[in-house]
Amino acid sequence: MHLDVLDLRNFYYRTQLGRVAQRAIRDQLVAMWPPAAGQTVAGFGFAVPLLRPYLAEARRVIGLMPGPQGVMPWPAGMENVSVLCEETAWPVSTGFVDRLVLMHGLETSEQPSVILGECNRVLGPGGKAMFVVPNRSGLWVRGDGTPFGFGRPYSLRQLEAQLKRHGFTPERHVAALYAPPSGRRFWLRTAALWEGMGRSVAPWVAGGVLMVEASKQVYAPTRGGLGAVVRQPLRVWEGVGKGVPEPAMDGART
Repeated sequence: MHLDVLDLRNFYYRTQLGRVAQRAIRDQLVAMWPPAAGQTVAGFGFAVPLLRPYLAEARRVIGLMPGPQGVMPWPAGMENVSVLCEETAWPVSTGFVDRLVLMHGLETSEQPSVILGECNRVLGPGGKAMFVVPNRSGLWVRGDGTPFGFGRPYSLRQLEAQLKRHGFTPERHVAALYAPPSGRRFWLRTAALWEGMGRSVAPWVAGGVLMVEASKQVYAPTRGGLGAVVRQPLRVWEGVGKGVPEPAMDGART
């Protein structure tokens, strides 16, 4: 079941804990995907808090928000790039997207296979997707005080296996949110320290969320029957230009 867009907005933009979570995940994303000119960047679910660094450089940024969640205008004070869509039919052309980010879109859906199919469809050749999901081994899934306490948490092995079944090749993985999901001042002020320690000591075991980068599998076209014919040409022209042998004589004439 998808979370309500108002609850997500209030968490990420109106609470200190939400802003800490937004910054920790976004910093990891930008470290893996530095903004590049000319790319089309899309996010599905509630991924817009992670997309702001790409607004200046990208050719196009699109925030896809599923119907059961609801939609809000984003970014504030700028031309709106968010759109309400069906989970099973995104208003994006096939092969249109270079970089795709999912957050609060896969684990809360009742149709994850359909969503992964849409992810595969919209990515172009060489395109990459980043899946941000709750880590079932982390602290953030153990309560409902944050959006990461809802839906279906994943282990790294579970997520990678699901991606492979839907035509993706997992390439890299990291984690984020190593600080406890607490709004107390001490934890908020030391969140950056915990993030640094977590990445060096337990790079994916203890983080509150998993971030898995995957590329779209593109299969080489298979050859048709013509290749086999060319490799084994017919011998119809053999002997052309050679003299016709004389017939053998039954016996010598006297």
